[in-house]
Amino acid sequence: MAFSARTSGDAIAHINVTPLVDVLLVLLVIFMITAPVLTHKLKIDLPQSSSGTPPPSIEPIRLAIRADGAMSWNGTPVDEPALQAQLAVVASRGNPPELAIAAADGVPYQAVARVLAQARSQGLTRIGFADGR
Repeated sequence: MAFSARTSGDAIAHINVTPLVDVLLVLLVIFMITAPVLTHKLKIDLPQSSSGTPPPSIEPIRLAIRADGAMSWNGTPVDEPALQAQLAVVASRGNPPELAIAAADGVPYQAVARVLAQARSQGLTRIGFADGR
């Protein structure tokens, strides 16, 4: 076996294009596979917007529960029977507003659970929690 020794210090002037051709062929195959998927049409029935004005937004009711168990309905102090009556009045409306419960730090879980149970028993479904600070 004879090896030829290069005696000149010139750089090789040609580029090996085989890896470039391999990469281009792989990209070609990928594009051939994904092109039909991208042009596939899907028919979706979207709801149409009504031309009327949107209904006025109803301000949520803020029920605050302090750490000592005292409650206030939109800033007005209420006790358990008054709360039950207020919840019944609000639930009897056609579109009741959201009840936002703001419990302060240190409120026992039972107090919040009792208010939640009363609201659910009156038929209120839109109940949320607000910052109790």
